[in-house]
Amino acid sequence: MIEIVNAVGSGSFDREFDLSVIAEDLGSLADFDEEKYPGMYVRLSEDSPLATIYRTGKFIITGADSIDELYDVKEELVDILTEPGIVLEGDLEWFRLQNLVCTTVLGDKLNLSALAIGLGLEQTEYEPEQFPGLIYRNPDFECVALIFSTGKAVITGSSDLEEAEAVADFLEEELSRLQLN
Repeated sequence: MIEIVNAVGSGSFDREFDLSVIAEDLGSLADFDEEKYPGMYVRLSEDSPLATIYRTGKFIITGADSIDELYDVKEELVDILTEPGIVLEGDLEWFRLQNLVCTTVLGDKLNLSALAIGLGLEQTEYEPEQFPGLIYRNPDFECVALIFSTGKAVITGSSDLEEAEAVADFLEEELSRLQLN
């Protein structure tokens, strides 16, 4: 079973923003210092995902624990920008799920050197001096799996939860076939 630990989405409003004016309008919800970063950070509550809005009207939401939470935060963001008239109904051009970061447990202890050979050296990168995990890229999937000797794995790079689950299932089957778990 996989667990979403970060859902990332992006969107665009059909307008440009004066972020310093919006930061004033939003008060404590906004953090904007154009000398440090060209985007304005908006956090709807202390533990909510972070929205970053750019002058161009584009925005990114990171840190959602689920796809539903991502879309809920998008709706709340639109609402807090609509209420004072910063954006109008219909100004949101598009919004989409960009990336999921998921975790799973594949087993207890894994021999990553043997796993790299078993999965195919052309699809794996394992350089323990550089990074403690095995990087696995299966050409049949758009996402990447980071597999650690503890048996834990991170699956990222997909905007489709079903694909992330398929990668986890595939890896479990391969570990069983290779008798590595």
